[in-house]
Amino acid sequence: MGKDVIIACDFSGKRQVFDFLDKLGEQRPYLKIGMELFYAEGPQIVRELKARGHKVFLDLKLCDIPNTVKKAMSVLRDLDADMVNLHAFGTIDMMKAALEGLTRPDGTRPLLIAVTQLTSTSEERMQRELLIGRPLPEVVIQYAKNAQAAGLDGVVCSPLEAGSVHEACGGGFLAVTPGVRFAEGDAGDQVRVTTPEKARQLGSDYIVVGRPITASSDPAAAYARCMKDFVE
Repeated sequence: MGKDVIIACDFSGKRQVFDFLDKLGEQRPYLKIGMELFYAEGPQIVRELKARGHKVFLDLKLCDIPNTVKKAMSVLRDLDADMVNLHAFGTIDMMKAALEGLTRPDGTRPLLIAVTQLTSTSEERMQRELLIGRPLPEVVIQYAKNAQAAGLDGVVCSPLEAGSVHEACGGGFLAVTPGVRFAEGDAGDQVRVTTPEKARQLGSDYIVVGRPITASSDPAAAYARCMKDFVE
């Protein structure tokens, strides 16, 4: 499976999404639909973007009791998204239930990945506020091992942790990494960040890039720069 850049479409409505995509011309990049856009437009936005030829990462970060997540995934599976995620701290049982719900009767399903620790979370904050006393890299690896044990395809982690995830879980286990910025860019609310080129060197399989592309004065050029730095 080749590397790819996923653009985070963190917009409040589909008009803004399509206005942005028009700036990319004929390109059909992989897109992430998060909570803001999904809650504003509902499932139809996934169908519309798929109809336009885009791959879609549905970033809703499900986390609840196993049966609830299983039922939610059984609804999401029919949207034809290419990738779906949940929170790894929901336990192995929840992840197994999610996988069961996401799998269609014919055995096909989207990729399912688990969020380890958000890239806005520092080790100090994780320990002080969440009362998780282990070092952050150790927590990320344990969550990745749990996800693999549940049968998932990979995890969401910082690019700084991608190599360790592959060492622990194998090269075929995906590391999907947000927290990517150009060297001269603003980190925003991210803490554990790096550049597209560095993310490639560290072993990321997919990078998720939002504002450096969507807020750029020339989104097509910014996307091309990400692709060149990360994929080529």
